[in-house]
Amino acid sequence: MKKSFLSTLFLVLLSLPLSAQYLFGFGEVKTGLEVLRDKHFAGLEGKRVGLVTNPSGVDRQLRSTIDILFEAPQVNLVALYGPEHGVRGDVWAGGKVADTKDPKTGLPVYSLYGSTRKPTAAMLSGIDIMVYDIQDVGTRSYTFISTLGLVMRACAEQGIEVMVLDRPNPLGGLKIEGCCVEKGFHSFVSEFSIPYVYGLTVGELANLINEEGLNCGQLGNEDPLKCKLTVVPMRGWRRYMIYKETGLPWVPPSPNIPDMRSAICYPSAGLVGEFNDYLNIGVGYTLPFQVFAAEWIDADALKAKLDGYAPAGTAFRTIHFTPFSGSKSGKLLHGVQYYYTDYESATITLTQFYVMQAIHELYPEHNPFPGSTRNAMFDKVCGTDYVRKSFADRLKVADICDFWMKDAEKFRAMAKKYYIYK
Repeated sequence: MKKSFLSTLFLVLLSLPLSAQYLFGFGEVKTGLEVLRDKHFAGLEGKRVGLVTNPSGVDRQLRSTIDILFEAPQVNLVALYGPEHGVRGDVWAGGKVADTKDPKTGLPVYSLYGSTRKPTAAMLSGIDIMVYDIQDVGTRSYTFISTLGLVMRACAEQGIEVMVLDRPNPLGGLKIEGCCVEKGFHSFVSEFSIPYVYGLTVGELANLINEEGLNCGQLGNEDPLKCKLTVVPMRGWRRYMIYKETGLPWVPPSPNIPDMRSAICYPSAGLVGEFNDYLNIGVGYTLPFQVFAAEWIDADALKAKLDGYAPAGTAFRTIHFTPFSGSKSGKLLHGVQYYYTDYESATITLTQFYVMQAIHELYPEHNPFPGSTRNAMFDKVCGTDYVRKSFADRLKVADICDFWMKDAEKFRAMAKKYYIYK
């Protein structure tokens, strides 16, 4: 009777919303950092340790991975490596990160976003294992995963182990959108031949690129160069979970991703954001990547046009705001803010293309492509010039939709080999 009662209670608790499960100690997600600590830093003992991290590398009490490893008696942390924005997050977007010394620990900090983005042999001298712990955002153009790939390759060349401390993909593990990068379009914002939204945790992605190669065995010309890789998995994460379902605190991995909603909106607006003077996407205001606005837009007309398209799982509201920084600082802008009412059914990366289509129908004189100096960067982020060339004249989503989504299911089938979580 007692066993039956406990079994029933357990099933009832599992049926509760995640927020309620956390109150009873169920459903808790532990990051790779916390799992590593629970295992008394197994795999690091007796080794000289390097660490690639930034302010998003924290435990649930918001203690930095730097400090946790530095203070652990089992760990000999000897060097830090700074990606974009630096290990302590004190460098603004695009700013060069300098070699320096960490003021808190006294450890040397080597820049991976300055004169080189791939660690040199000299930078790696004196370490036996490189640990990587950064919160990813699940979008290919975000530079931290490019840093990871280059670190893995450099460590493979030097015979140095790599350990990735896994963290949630804030977009979940089911959403895959956007074409893979084509040959000739690889760059630091499109390092791997993976979809724009790739549906893997950073640990799963590390396993994939270690086995398939830097260009993921598809259209690149670089052979796989495997490092000795260990991924420390999370506990409690499931593929359906977006970040708000994890119960973990969100620490901005970069200045313009201040909250977990920004991470979902980044692939929804970031491509438009490459055209600096076309539309404001909320960067320079309190809603980065969450709005589309300009001085010359009739907000009601734009909302009506977008509502008429009825994109799946997406709703719009009018918004009027004044940015406090950037080229539109102090100017009143008008436009729309968007919401995903059914995230599962929404194709989030197409939101920005629907907005461009609506803008073109309302204001055909405002076409961002002809003669733009930003076209090359747009192509790099898209991983192809096909999208721009097919979209630029008519600005119709129908002209690019099939191409944009052509690789998603093929990639999903390949990526399943590297799934750590169900």
